[in-house]
Amino acid sequence: VQLQASGGGLVQPGGSLRLSCAASGFTLNSGSTAWFRQAPGKEREAVSCIRPYIGTKYYTESVKGRFTISRDNARNTAYLQMNSLKPEDTAVYYCAASRRSLILSTQYNPTNYDYWGQGTLVTVSS
Repeated sequence: VQLQASGGGLVQPGGSLRLSCAASGFTLNSGSTAWFRQAPGKEREAVSCIRPYIGTKYYTESVKGRFTISRDNARNTAYLQMNSLKPEDTAVYYCAASRRSLILSTQYNPTNYDYWGQGTLVTVSS
């Protein structure tokens, strides 16, 4: 199983980026998929997750209205569209996939995810 994350880079405040997470050896739509991020000196935090099948989406408060998670089942790829980026969004972003459909109380816990991408760096700076 591999998750290949890409799309990070340097962007000015207010700009946009779209992260991709391409999966192989595992069907993303069979479980929950999430994006986490880790800033220097901080713990890894959950940003957003999407449940399988119906595709219910959840966002941490700091990114609501700015980030959108999605999944293309035909391409077996998840995305994180990030708009109105702020310097505090600077972090390494990781995609993660679970073999289960995680409920609300567990989906932000990284230990509940079985597979992880390698991380892609997002830097928001002028």
